[in-house]
Amino acid sequence: MTTENQTAAKKAEKLVAVKGMNDILPPSVPRTEKLPDSALWQWFETAVRTVMGRYGYQYLLTPIVEPTSLFVRGLGEVTDIVEKEMYSFVDSMNGDRLTLRPEATAGIVRAMNEHNALYNGPLRLWTVGPMFRHERPQKGRYRQFHQLDVEALGFAGPDVDAEMILMARALWRELGLVEGEHVRLEINSLGQAEERRAHREALVRYFEQHAGVLDEDAKRRLHSNPLRILDSKNPALQSMIEGAPKLLEFLGDASLAHFDAVRATLDAVGLQYRVNPRLVRGMDYYNLTVFEWVTEQLGSQGTVCGGGRYDGLIEQLGASRRPPWASAWASSACCCCCRNSSCRCPTPPPTFTPWCPRARRCPRSSPRWRRCAPPACGCCSMPAAAMARAA
Repeated sequence: MTTENQTAAKKAEKLVAVKGMNDILPPSVPRTEKLPDSALWQWFETAVRTVMGRYGYQYLLTPIVEPTSLFVRGLGEVTDIVEKEMYSFVDSMNGDRLTLRPEATAGIVRAMNEHNALYNGPLRLWTVGPMFRHERPQKGRYRQFHQLDVEALGFAGPDVDAEMILMARALWRELGLVEGEHVRLEINSLGQAEERRAHREALVRYFEQHAGVLDEDAKRRLHSNPLRILDSKNPALQSMIEGAPKLLEFLGDASLAHFDAVRATLDAVGLQYRVNPRLVRGMDYYNLTVFEWVTEQLGSQGTVCGGGRYDGLIEQLGASRRPPWASAWASSACCCCCRNSSCRCPTPPPTFTPWCPRARRCPRSSPRWRRCAPPACGCCSMPAAAMARAA
């Protein structure tokens, strides 16, 4: 092929989105993948704003691009995010090392510290926006994903731990998801740093005794971050991991009392949960209470929402110690869960239009999509003017 032909072929090549970064299209535009459409997305964001307002959380926005050092210091150098998943680059204009944010918590803490907001008393904050991680795209998990992030800064007691968990339940109910049927709660306590160190030493000794069973990833983490081995999805390691020392056995009286207080609040409101001693978080800054809301509807990556305390993060980022709390909710996973579980819209269903020309073949003619479609046409969302012309 000549150079001219190659140039012409290159110009004619159809450009597509980066793998794992998807368009959120209107309901009327056909899609090749089973992704949430913009109508479902807008409905989800409306539900989020309703619940956040009900609990008194304030909205903020932080930059998508942050200094790379922010995430290295905040998340930990040996975490999967920092080692393998961050989109980092060097600014060609001034040589700064920058990163597309892989999560929102570190950026929010940086912003509150930078603007001295942490000295004005406790804060309840939330934000939503795109995050970026270079990992294998799969159902409910993409390289660009939209995350709802909720932070409570300056609250020391266990009551705010329960508040975050119950606020998640309020959102599920606003979306029409039923706890126990569509999503379920798992909780654990990571204790304090000295308790984790004692547990870490016990884990290393235990895993060294089973070194022949460990896969390459577990061997790499053995001396750098053995706690993450407990979160391994390798089926060959599960029986060995089940026998590993449990962190709850190393917690002191204060940590156990904090965890018991959280559980007592959840029990008092009748919220069902499972204490999962293998539940850890992917970032190093967490301590004490951690939790995940999980589902069976997204395959192996079934975490819809996760969070926990991070009392040491503000000190790591250069501010005075104030007890904070974080909860990161993956909005894209929430929308996929809604799409797969007959969720209901909070608004009355639009009237079905039997003379719509696309009614027979429209994939949105099922009862659930009639409830969730915008109020134009119940089966295909065709604008009213277009339907009139078609009729």
